[in-house]
Amino acid sequence: MGPFPGAEPPGRHILPRGRTAPARILPHRRPYCLDGSCRWWRLKVTMELRVGDVVIVSCPYTPARVTRKTLEHVVLKWPWWSADPHCDWIEWNGDVALVGDPESYAWDKELFRTDPAAEQLTVGAGCRVGIPPSLVHVVAVDHFDPPLETGRLPRPGRRVVVLRTGRSLDPESEEQGYDICPDDGIPIGFELVFRPYACLVAGDEVADAAGRAWRFDGPWDWHPFDGDEPDEPRWPLALLTRGNSADEAEAAAVARATKDGSHQQEVARWVALAGVEPTRGRPG
Repeated sequence: MGPFPGAEPPGRHILPRGRTAPARILPHRRPYCLDGSCRWWRLKVTMELRVGDVVIVSCPYTPARVTRKTLEHVVLKWPWWSADPHCDWIEWNGDVALVGDPESYAWDKELFRTDPAAEQLTVGAGCRVGIPPSLVHVVAVDHFDPPLETGRLPRPGRRVVVLRTGRSLDPESEEQGYDICPDDGIPIGFELVFRPYACLVAGDEVADAAGRAWRFDGPWDWHPFDGDEPDEPRWPLALLTRGNSADEAEAAAVARATKDGSHQQEVARWVALAGVEPTRGRPG
């Protein structure tokens, strides 16, 4: 039992991570640009989030009420979930505990913020809670079938685990990152900023310019069939198979996307946004 019996931290880990799942990405008017030179068309698309994606997450500020406070946390009557009457092993009381102290070691891990700030709030006071636009990178994407029993409704069927820019993945840690469940009723939006190796999908088999064959399991998860070094492909790439079959149109798209540049340049683009060096994790 934690410091707030019945309260739920919104980004906690609820089960060991599983396999990849689809999630909606809702781009806004423009992407995040380091130099301000980017252009963006007002467009909504649906695609799958995957490991390595750099995205902006946000959530509209919504009215809430303070039920408890400590030096480090502010506890709110959560405006989005409801108790699950059919879950007989978790009893959720409607509260969610957020890190409210900017001096806390967990402050940067927390995505949700209150308005006014937590230090200005008192028990019983009204406030708004949401996520200001925050640049993060995806370290895991999971799905659950059937959806998880968490004591709350809606039951989540998917989970995206993210880290703020400047924070790197520790593959040995199960408790790293912030969990977002795209279909649990919280209106969190995702704006795709950069997807390394966007032309490829997990499981693709390709040949590189040096004549070596590879399996692509993620942007930092390449497997050469010959087992030799180096462990990164040499551009341009030729798609051999996707889903155990060949497709001329898909192969042409991969060839165009990798005609110029290199693996090192793709990594450099990601590092410039993520603020850390890539670490191999589970493929997304």
